[in-house]
Amino acid sequence: MLRRTFLGISAAVVTPGLVHAQKTPRPPKQDVLYLLHATNLVETEVSEAKEEKRKDDTAFIVEGASSPARTPLAEPIFLLDARKIRPDDLQLFRLEVKNGRRETVLTKKRKSSNRPLHMSMKRLGDGVYRIEAAEFLANGQYAITPEGSNQVFLFEVY
Repeated sequence: MLRRTFLGISAAVVTPGLVHAQKTPRPPKQDVLYLLHATNLVETEVSEAKEEKRKDDTAFIVEGASSPARTPLAEPIFLLDARKIRPDDLQLFRLEVKNGRRETVLTKKRKSSNRPLHMSMKRLGDGVYRIEAAEFLANGQYAITPEGSNQVFLFEVY
């Protein structure tokens, strides 16, 4: 009985130290999204999407078939040190790969099948935000973009 009590007290004393020792790392660059893998940060690919007007659609295109920023997580977690970017304006889109380019097409006239995917955000303090996909993402190419901007943060789920 005494041994179990001692082990229980030991676990209670050690556990809080482990939680505090595993602090979230601060992103090294401001206004850049980073994938969070345990305590490691992986910078997303930062680019500008080219806007291409089509008949009733607008395509947003990024060169290259895949992103070097990759994650095995179906619900990836990102960190952002937001200074100019408003985290509430971020939108997540799945991209299709066509002819060695990544693109998403938004339609104005009919109901668009490519709507932003759900994300959740939590402020960690001092301008740092934790952003998570709030639904499972299938393997593929994705972009997070501030609404009304062509700046994109690209990554791949594999």
